[in-house]
Amino acid sequence: MNNNRKLMRRSLTVLIIIAFASIIILLDTKTIGDNYVRRILNLGAIYAIVSVSMNLVNGFTGLFSLGQAGFMAIGAFTVAVFTVPVELREAIFYIVPQNPLVANIELPFFVALILGGLLAALVSILIGMPVLRLKSDYLAIATLGFSEIIRIIFTNMKTITNGALGINRIPGIPTMWITFGVAIVSIIFIVLLINSSYGRAFKAIREDDIAAEAMGINLFKHKVISFAIGAFFAGIGGGLLASLLGTVDPKQFYFTMTYNFLLIIVLGGMGSVSGTIIGSFVVTAGLEYLRIFDEPLTVLGVNIPIFRAGFRMVIFSFLLMILVLFFRQGIMGQKELSWDMIEGWFKRRKGLPKKGKVDKGGTI
Repeated sequence: MNNNRKLMRRSLTVLIIIAFASIIILLDTKTIGDNYVRRILNLGAIYAIVSVSMNLVNGFTGLFSLGQAGFMAIGAFTVAVFTVPVELREAIFYIVPQNPLVANIELPFFVALILGGLLAALVSILIGMPVLRLKSDYLAIATLGFSEIIRIIFTNMKTITNGALGINRIPGIPTMWITFGVAIVSIIFIVLLINSSYGRAFKAIREDDIAAEAMGINLFKHKVISFAIGAFFAGIGGGLLASLLGTVDPKQFYFTMTYNFLLIIVLGGMGSVSGTIIGSFVVTAGLEYLRIFDEPLTVLGVNIPIFRAGFRMVIFSFLLMILVLFFRQGIMGQKELSWDMIEGWFKRRKGLPKKGKVDKGGTI
């Protein structure tokens, strides 16, 4: 019976993977959907990368960091500076010429993407060395402040980032496979890390850092590793976002952007990778499709006054409040989506006892 169940689960898993790949192929070849749908899905995949990396720091290591927007800015501007064709840069930097050190350097997309992630990780290490000795709210305020410092530096580096004008004409992502492929590889890497000895050390620090240190875990070393890896993938997400939008400027990376990712990991579940992925697509799609409430509405010639710009955020916040009331720990809590969870859910719907429970007839 167990072998049949395992075989069925493997078959279903393969079918789901095939179905997912088929949908991406159909969307990518424009057989189904439109550019708007593809843009939302690409944005959801990018948000999943950044949110899972933030959950590694906040949910699995127990650090309250709010610096993701700054690390995304590093990755985004790195891709923007080094992938825009050299012949187009004079038209972009028309007020202040670009610095000669980078003016003639053009890198392939993936090289610039990795470079952006590495630069974000390097900056996070420099920031983390003094900051990660803080705890709780103090750490959140410090990382939030450094995020704003990064944004302000980019605003004033006119010969590198073009200042407040930003950089446009960034080569776009030619296929959805790039976005989703990078997302899949990034998430798999983070999952493997969480299930490794380093991941167990992260969780020990989250539960009780004093006990973890007493067991021989180097708190500072593991916090810096978690912080740097989270920043690396935030930089990767920022680079993908720059290519998706085709333009980047410092105003896109206000500290409020970090709150979107914090919302995603709280909604999905602090300490749950699958919950964070679900939350990323739910929040991204929800914010987009609720835009209908921002448009004026007239019924029988009467204008409904509440339908105006910003009303979608009221609706979205109300829906989130209801969801949080019923799911205090998010959609998944600290659990991961699995076949056992799905089977248990269906059994509860049918009123059947879960596996391992004792019923009148014995152990199920």
